[in-house]
Amino acid sequence: MRDFRDAKAMAQTLRDQLQTKAINISHGESLDLVSRIFGLTDWNTMSALLQADRRNGQAPPASAHAAGPQAGLATYPAVPLRDLVPFPTATYPLFVGRPKTMQALDHAFGRQREVVLAIQKEQGTDEPGDGDVHAIGVLAQLLELEPLPDGTLKVLTQVNRRVLIQRFVTGSGAYEAEIVALSEGPIPDAPELILRAVRRFERYTAARDIRIPGVWPLLEQTRDPGRVADIIATRLVLPMADKQNLLATLDPVARLRQVDAFMEFRRPLSPALQTTRLRALGYATERHHQYATLEHLLLALLDDADAVAVMQACNADIGGMRASIKAYIDRELDNIVTQNDEDAKPTAAFQRAEQRAEIHAYELGRPAVTGANMLIGIFPETRSPAAQLLAEHGILRTRAAEFIARSPNET
Repeated sequence: MRDFRDAKAMAQTLRDQLQTKAINISHGESLDLVSRIFGLTDWNTMSALLQADRRNGQAPPASAHAAGPQAGLATYPAVPLRDLVPFPTATYPLFVGRPKTMQALDHAFGRQREVVLAIQKEQGTDEPGDGDVHAIGVLAQLLELEPLPDGTLKVLTQVNRRVLIQRFVTGSGAYEAEIVALSEGPIPDAPELILRAVRRFERYTAARDIRIPGVWPLLEQTRDPGRVADIIATRLVLPMADKQNLLATLDPVARLRQVDAFMEFRRPLSPALQTTRLRALGYATERHHQYATLEHLLLALLDDADAVAVMQACNADIGGMRASIKAYIDRELDNIVTQNDEDAKPTAAFQRAEQRAEIHAYELGRPAVTGANMLIGIFPETRSPAAQLLAEHGILRTRAAEFIARSPNET
């Protein structure tokens, strides 16, 4: 077998040979296939190994967990993580109960207070071994340790940098990891990508009501695309596998592009919801209202089959809701009456509800946004009469979301 620094050439050869047999695969798929030939999970891991080996000026090992002393190799206490992918610059509280993990923390606090955070491949593995953690992890600083009444520990960690885990050691009474530091090289210049990602992140957090800590850096003033990607990644709602792939992507620009793509959650409106939206705008326009509010939207949703199914599952009185919302619109919205004949425009709250609905459909894997998703988008607007009316009729967000998640994937 050739040295796997020839992996890209091997991937191209494999791709060419398959094409002669009428089998077409992408360049990325060929890279992943060659990576698996060498016993690695994917091309990101292979790329990390190659970069580490170029940095050390030596031939790479045959797998991500090969043993043996190497230049730049260091051993640290290790903490395996079941359900968290940590990113550099972020602070994470960890709750620890496994004996070997607690022993590792004890060793770390007795030394330089640094630990390797290794992400498990399977959450259900109670005693992870050398092949049970991903090759790319992080080195973190221990800030605080708090014993809990049930005998477990709460530890506050500050993540410093990515590392390549060459070997995950489980033989002693504590977990340890042999690691090689990873470097991303000079900071590339990508101001337009940074600005686009930051603007999209602002819309993403606004739609999800995610609060950003005041101590966060001003992202648009940050020149490092890798740092921007890592900061944003800590707040994205993504499957573990996607977050692990982000952690394993060492190219800063490529990582930020992936983050930017994850925030592009566009979903089309279902035909029924398109009709519902037009009906809501029509209710406002025919009353000479300058704006279409959440109350106009809720009134329109009372004739949307998808939204009505959710409300009926919550035992709501649809007729009573219709009477209440009509009375509010006709009596309380005189302040937005206009003498112009222009069509009504959605309020900011209306638009936020649309954004939340789109995200909700995306997270459920639905191909289009329906009235049911739109109903979910109204709940966070707690000061609006529309959201208050939903609560008065027993339509709660948790119950509605559970019903939608169980419903067939139809539009």
